[in-house]
Amino acid sequence: MNTEARKPVDSGYEYRKAYIPLESNPVVFTELAHRLGLSESLAFVDVLSLDDPDLLAFIPRPVVAFVLVFPTSEKYHKETEADENRRKEYRGSGASEDVMWFQQTIYNACEPDSTLAEILQKAEPLTPKSRALSLEDSDDLEKAHAAAAQKGDSAVPEDPEDEVDYHYICFVKSNKNGHLYQLDGDRKGPVDLEISLAEGEDLMEKKVLDILRGFIYGEDGDNQNFSLMALAANVED
Repeated sequence: MNTEARKPVDSGYEYRKAYIPLESNPVVFTELAHRLGLSESLAFVDVLSLDDPDLLAFIPRPVVAFVLVFPTSEKYHKETEADENRRKEYRGSGASEDVMWFQQTIYNACEPDSTLAEILQKAEPLTPKSRALSLEDSDDLEKAHAAAAQKGDSAVPEDPEDEVDYHYICFVKSNKNGHLYQLDGDRKGPVDLEISLAEGEDLMEKKVLDILRGFIYGEDGDNQNFSLMALAANVED
């Protein structure tokens, strides 16, 4: 299993707090999300293939998000940095936002999902930088993350600031405009991937899976060092 990564995409930001990295494990993520207050009607599941129809058929519907963890190569950093240089800093806030995005200011805390309701309610009217600070100030989030980090099959680093080689990003559908967004706390803001999903369409649509294939196979055509989870209907609920 993979653990989450440290280095931002040349953001120049100095992390103020460090968390022990989480294993990319649907059981760990589901337990953490439910502890924070996510509805138990949803759960994380492994996505074992993006090409095998039989394996894709095992994923419960609807799928409301994907979480991708992958190795960040030099090519990825260069391409992302070039893309970021063309983008303006995101300053969105309030109920009119198409998606809610958090800047990552906690080392090894790539946005996990009560505590969750309190975090979101507090964060909604804030600017991105103030939102990031509100996450840093959440003792409940820190305690829940620390407990989850001790679970799974991977060895747990003794030092939360130890650098690891993988990075988490999330893909979600906006409930405002139906667009597919890439959420990465190390970017300048949410990335609108210019894919529109109609009412009733979830993230298992071919056009979304094609985006994921591009991320996974973009380096050399056959990247095996990735892990993909879907946040989907909880069939055990």
